[in-house]
Amino acid sequence: MPTQHQVLAEGRWFTLSLAEQMGNIGSEVNRTISWRQKGNAEFAENAFVRSIELLDLTLADERWRGPKRKEVARVRESWCESMEEKQSTGVFDLGLSRYLDHFAVMARSQKGL
Repeated sequence: MPTQHQVLAEGRWFTLSLAEQMGNIGSEVNRTISWRQKGNAEFAENAFVRSIELLDLTLADERWRGPKRKEVARVRESWCESMEEKQSTGVFDLGLSRYLDHFAVMARSQKGL
């Protein structure tokens, strides 16, 4: 499968803080949820694949060890389980979205935006 985030995969991803990485993952998660709610399975699947790619890049980041890496792995596992559900209640999706949104806010505040 071709890499969707080629520039990030080539090394740029590893220059971002954990908050920036998780915030970017959150953007793809939110896209997935939005397309899923709109009933567009193809676009939802594409956004999901991109979110998994970013989670995998984060797991490959050697800076995140121990509890940080375990937390990212838990997010990935739970997100995959949520996408496998045929009739999602949306409760987990909403919780994950809110969780990841906090990282986006943190990343913005770190950058002074």
